[in-house]
Amino acid sequence: MTGTERPPGADAVVVGGGFYGAHIAAFLSRRLKSVVLFEREPTLLSRASYHNQARVHGGYHYPRSILTSLRSRRNYPRFIAEYGDGIDRTFTKLYAVSRRQSKVTAAQFAEFCRRIDAPIAPAEKGLAAQFDADMIEAVFTVEEAAFDARRLAVAAERSLVAARVAVHRGTEVRAIEPGVSTRVRVRWGEGATDVTDASWVFLCTYSGINDVLSASGLPLVPLVHEITEMAIVEPPAVLRGLGITVMDGPFWSCMPFPPLQAHSLSHVRYTPHSRWSEGGAEPRTVRGDDLLRQVRSSRAPHMQRDAARYVPAMASARYLRSLWEVKTILPRSDVDDSRPILARPVEGAPGAVAILGAKIDSVYDVEDALTTMLDQEGLP
Repeated sequence: MTGTERPPGADAVVVGGGFYGAHIAAFLSRRLKSVVLFEREPTLLSRASYHNQARVHGGYHYPRSILTSLRSRRNYPRFIAEYGDGIDRTFTKLYAVSRRQSKVTAAQFAEFCRRIDAPIAPAEKGLAAQFDADMIEAVFTVEEAAFDARRLAVAAERSLVAARVAVHRGTEVRAIEPGVSTRVRVRWGEGATDVTDASWVFLCTYSGINDVLSASGLPLVPLVHEITEMAIVEPPAVLRGLGITVMDGPFWSCMPFPPLQAHSLSHVRYTPHSRWSEGGAEPRTVRGDDLLRQVRSSRAPHMQRDAARYVPAMASARYLRSLWEVKTILPRSDVDDSRPILARPVEGAPGAVAILGAKIDSVYDVEDALTTMLDQEGLP
């Protein structure tokens, strides 16, 4: 189905064809008779779902948020089981605790993993030898995977076809407004007939949630945005079978990036290029996509030089390119490093729900929230 055809009315419209939008559309089809999905790009999972580190979180990354870690531990095996064809588990994942500036010690990190029941073991000597002992207190082998966004897109396409979701690519939703025969009307074109009426609208546009709300004259959701750079590198042979994360502070990660058969390199200090807040008391000042179009210098050399202080072999990594995207989190995540989901009704638009998740596996937490929401409506 193309974006030029007029989508009929629906029980639910999902706006956004990233991983969250595609997964949620298929999920909704099990409760609702007709579901329509709009994606402004020509293909699914081609923006934030692709332009990221591709980490399937096993809980290790959040020692300062026990709830986020426990949810990851719960969701990890479920995600692996459902999307196994799009998962890379062939590499060895290492977490290293820095001697300086880390918010946790090696002993605290090991105890944290024990508390959340996350597999962890001291790395073998040959692997630990890749790290500078003056910089790193301890190195652990853990259980964590990477996902291939291109393969996940294929799986999403299959799921949507099986669920009979009407998918409209290359179609950007412009606004939502009160419905005529239903609760919400979705406006996706300039013409008077370029609308679709629905009982529910789920905004799964990640950093673009407030784009739709602003155009609709509705209150914005409080969000924090960053323009981020993910460097893609070819690691030296000695590191190719490894994924490395240095904890827990202004450090870095380098792990397989399956779609390009390379590694991603990110850094807490250098990956974010600019940052802004909007919603609540913060006025809207700019669209994230407008900032993405601006030319900026890569910080990959800075990332690589700092990584080499901890793992000397990283000095030999070869920079290939960078992936740029708008990263979006909820304001509270800045305070406690948590990654809660957002699944809440839009103020002033009955039937509209804003959805946001910072980790790919959190989609199951969104499922739980939507199940409760639909149950409260008395839907079967």
